[in-house]
Amino acid sequence: MPLPRKAGRDAPGRLSVQDIARFRHLELFSHKVVEGFVSGQHKSPFKGFAIEFAEHRPYVPGDDLKHLDWKLLAKRDRHYVKQYEEDTALRAYILLDASGSMGYGSGDRSKFETGRFIAGVLSYMLLGQQDSTGLITFTSKIQKYLPARTTSKHLKNILDTLAETRTGDDTRLAEVMHHLANRIRRRAMVVLISDLFDRPEDIVRALNHFAHKKHEVILFQTLDPNERDFPFRDLTRFESLEGEEIILSEPLRLKREYLKRFQDHQKQIRQACHRLRIDFVEMLTNEPVERNLAKYLAVRLKRRG
Repeated sequence: MPLPRKAGRDAPGRLSVQDIARFRHLELFSHKVVEGFVSGQHKSPFKGFAIEFAEHRPYVPGDDLKHLDWKLLAKRDRHYVKQYEEDTALRAYILLDASGSMGYGSGDRSKFETGRFIAGVLSYMLLGQQDSTGLITFTSKIQKYLPARTTSKHLKNILDTLAETRTGDDTRLAEVMHHLANRIRRRAMVVLISDLFDRPEDIVRALNHFAHKKHEVILFQTLDPNERDFPFRDLTRFESLEGEEIILSEPLRLKREYLKRFQDHQKQIRQACHRLRIDFVEMLTNEPVERNLAKYLAVRLKRRG
């Protein structure tokens, strides 16, 4: 359902002086956070290792039977065990929704600006740890695809892309997610930053797709408090940010149904994330991003410690 549009929160072009200052502050903030998290070996909220299949070899007496490939035994009547290798190099992809609805903001910061902030901080942290990091921005299709790299120049490329990206067009979130689940071939940490304005059942199927591909997913949902609480009382003109639709209505007539649909939507997403062991983090545009991001990272570190 469209909400009152507030224009000018995401003007095209480079970041403003205030945004640049905010990013500089973020670099200092992120540096302190990283120092605290990496004080010991592998003490990072994102660091860890994955066990990946490498090859088969013939079974020899004494091998652990849990590594025996029973399917291969049934097909060929031969005993083989699976060999694995530890992969300590983290690959991360940050997916940032730049569809029209992300340009909405009832206060000083739009959803997209909040998402851009999160993407910038995480990129700084990951690349500061020498973790291979990529950035993908999208609307109804991929807008920019920066492959995962570890170079210091790559951080500048990511921040420049974030600065130059503007919101617009409609969204096909689930469709884009399916495409990327197939395109990101090696196991990776996938950070999705979006308002999740798509059919919840379609999003859930796409999350299942990422899980099937063995990716670790972190989901940041950026929301404006007006979208969560629907506080409108007077006659209001609702304008879609992804199309031509305009509604002039008494909000109180819409509120009950809107909140019911919104809460059902949230419930389906949260339940799927819980089932798939996906971190779900709600980020409101009227709350300090630094504080909420640091809080999540601290919880994640404690959980992994």
